[in-house]
Amino acid sequence: MSRRTPTHDHQISLDLGDSTNAAAATPPSDTTGHGPTADTTRPFADPDSMEKLLASWQEQDWIRPLDREFACLIRTLSEEQGEHPEPLLILLAALVSHQVGRGHVCIDLEALLGNAGETLSLPPEEATAPTPPNQPPALPRPDQLLERVSQDQCQGVLGAACAASNGGQATPLVLDNNRLYLRRFWRYEQRIAEGIRHRLEQPSPMADTTSVEARTLSSALATLFPAGDEVDFQKLACALAARNRFAVITGGPGTGKTTTVVNLLAALQAVAGASPGRRGRKFRIRLAAPTGKAAARLNESIGGAVSRLPLAELPGHVSQDDIPTRVTTLHRLLGSRPDSRQFRHNRDHPLLVDILVIDEASMVDVDLMASVIDALPASAQLILLGDRDQLASVDAGAVLGELCQRAGAAHYTAETADWLRSITGAQVPDSLRDDNGSAMDQAVAMLRKSYRFHQDSGIRILADAVNTNALDEALLAKARQGAFEDVAILSAGPDREHARNQICHHAEAGTPTAFHNNGEGRLINGQPLPPPVGYHHYLARLRDHALDADSPLADWDALARQVLADFSDFQVLCALRKGPWGVEGLNDLIANQLLERKLIPRAEGWYAGRPVLVTGNDYNLGLMNGDIGITFSLPWDRDESGQPKPTLRVAFPASDGTDTIRWISPSRLQQLETVYAMTVHKSQGSEFTHTCLVLPDRLSPVLTRELVYTGITRARHWFSLFAGDETVLKESVAQRVVRASGLAEGLWG
Repeated sequence: MSRRTPTHDHQISLDLGDSTNAAAATPPSDTTGHGPTADTTRPFADPDSMEKLLASWQEQDWIRPLDREFACLIRTLSEEQGEHPEPLLILLAALVSHQVGRGHVCIDLEALLGNAGETLSLPPEEATAPTPPNQPPALPRPDQLLERVSQDQCQGVLGAACAASNGGQATPLVLDNNRLYLRRFWRYEQRIAEGIRHRLEQPSPMADTTSVEARTLSSALATLFPAGDEVDFQKLACALAARNRFAVITGGPGTGKTTTVVNLLAALQAVAGASPGRRGRKFRIRLAAPTGKAAARLNESIGGAVSRLPLAELPGHVSQDDIPTRVTTLHRLLGSRPDSRQFRHNRDHPLLVDILVIDEASMVDVDLMASVIDALPASAQLILLGDRDQLASVDAGAVLGELCQRAGAAHYTAETADWLRSITGAQVPDSLRDDNGSAMDQAVAMLRKSYRFHQDSGIRILADAVNTNALDEALLAKARQGAFEDVAILSAGPDREHARNQICHHAEAGTPTAFHNNGEGRLINGQPLPPPVGYHHYLARLRDHALDADSPLADWDALARQVLADFSDFQVLCALRKGPWGVEGLNDLIANQLLERKLIPRAEGWYAGRPVLVTGNDYNLGLMNGDIGITFSLPWDRDESGQPKPTLRVAFPASDGTDTIRWISPSRLQQLETVYAMTVHKSQGSEFTHTCLVLPDRLSPVLTRELVYTGITRARHWFSLFAGDETVLKESVAQRVVRASGLAEGLWG
């Protein structure tokens, strides 16, 4: 940190009223203290009092130990520079660290001071020592501390502190306009914005509609997309993405993101084959996703999509080998280093790639996206796919959401509309035009037609209603009455224990009787769709197989693939991790229900049939966060008499695009949990034939529109809902995820 002259010019005098529990103080003349007079009721009196308050917040689980330690570090570093740090500086340091832990990239000071309670969600609802009713809180809350603090005071304290700067100096805190960052996250945003702007500024040979490249693109798109009366937004998305070195394609479930990107890659390879500048050399293309599960899903769908391409009819001599079908995780692509945030591929050792496609980009946080930008050659094309309305990444940042915040109205300029008409023959609707559209707007395409759900699909109608905050009582009544063939709303009732037992029975059998016509009579692509199932389905197959010790490994692999597929036919999703409606409690309850029904041999520890979710990357085993495996009892070992001895192994599907099964001993698995129930966050990148979403009976900050939408859209064919209180469902839809960040401002200005 640069050294500054110690100053008290910006010391603040705060008066938060007469409450004996609120902080109120004019700072004493001596703030260098560490003395015995530290007082949590007067935290602005001196640094010791503020540190003591932060320690009390930590004890109550309001903030993390990391947040408090960072604030203490800021104090120590400031004092080493000869500065007397203001208590407000120490508080802001703890709060910005806290916000990063909640997924924010920074703190917006205006939002913080306008409504600190809502911005910080402190104290949390799950605090270990809740305040008794009708009694004042035992500790001052952040909203009380900041009630009389102004933005000018925050700006003044930060401006005078040697621990903060505008980014021009190597300080741990960065104040950029009205946003306070940890320096590392400010740099992530800067690198992402710089990488995107650099790519948007690069000229494209396809911008000239008379060029060989543009004519080839137009011919390829005409071959790949049959002509029709409606505007084909997949075709428009392909054209826009082909023209830009950076592009985003967003759309809801079933809008054809995979189909679109496969056609895009075929068109780009046609352009490469015909381009005079490339002399027939095709592009080096890589496909990646943030998790192993998301990569496996794309692997499953992309191979079939490539096989259906009319490659022989395309210009440029495109073959199937030119279109990659293997999808890897971003961590594998970048070359993860165990116990390090660094990757093998970076600015000094870039990837050997011309085009990188990232699926499920809503799950990519700012840290990982900055690493991707760093590892890409300056000339490489980056294409992001994802659903802008899904939950953002678990870690800090909502990159895709910010990049797509204007996608609904498109904002295509007249030049872009004319170019699209020339290349695709389509007339861009007037509602999507804006002569003031930015360069970023011209690189974002939104798919607007669902091919998976028909117009009367309850899953589609519910998801749309959630997205538009139009989930009213009339719609819920229709769903309760069985008006939708693919949706069931199961009444939880006022008795919590009875409701949780209902969830367990539903998890076992899937309750087809709760659906229209008992789930019978539905057709998908002309084929009968089996009624909805629960976990009994996969456990019955695991139990009833006829394999023995003499069966070849290939037969066991085939059984494992089928059991894993059957397991994906149903999944309980929870909004919360803890509590009676959370993952931890329901996993135990469901396991005991299955034990009672004699579907599993025990409900604790390792047993045949136990489904597990990997919760951390294990590079030695080749397992990634989000991978799901099923435990088998295998007769592969022999006892002393030579008889088969049951041995437990966990079957995981390979996430490398192959059909391989990996059999791993439970003793080698360290980071995992049972997964009869998983959080909605963990379900991102996955789809299940039948999804059951469980919502609690009281509102929580984590219950948001994005969470409910994500939970609904994990269902492929059947969706069931247990709500502890339907009022909570409606209130959840009214809450939005708003993550503080400056990325959009850096791109749109």
